[in-house]
Amino acid sequence: MKKLLLPSLLVFTLAGCGTPDSQDNAAVNDATPQPAVKTVTAPQVSASDLPAWATDPSQNSVYFDYDSYIIRAEARPLIENHARLLTQQPNRKVTIQGNADERGSREYNLALGQKRAEAVRRALRLQGANDAQIEAVSLGKERPRCTASTEACYAENRRGDFVYLR
Repeated sequence: MKKLLLPSLLVFTLAGCGTPDSQDNAAVNDATPQPAVKTVTAPQVSASDLPAWATDPSQNSVYFDYDSYIIRAEARPLIENHARLLTQQPNRKVTIQGNADERGSREYNLALGQKRAEAVRRALRLQGANDAQIEAVSLGKERPRCTASTEACYAENRRGDFVYLR
């Protein structure tokens, strides 16, 4: 587990470091006035546009094996349903919240939760959902559904949850 901690911290540290684009430099160095940009907002999609299954907790979680972020075959129909919803409602946005059980360090579980959320995000994209509709975040072990220290609770907490934005 220590072998994963250092690379994970390095990735998070380097993710914040980047070089500015040449377009950014050109915009700063160019003193000529730019035309006004008109902002167009997409129409809001109401919660009533969500089918009942999309708000059902039993249909909103993809479960993972211990120490894994590989999507199980049994989750594919669930992911296909959510991808279909996103393609039918292109203005709809969803957050995938990656979770982990209580075992492992906080940092390790945050990284594992992010990998789980990203795995679900990739699966949705492969099914046709637009990348701009999907946000992947990690909650690590901070929001367990079950708090007992049993294998059944651990299994319940190893998941990626679909949370639709209203």
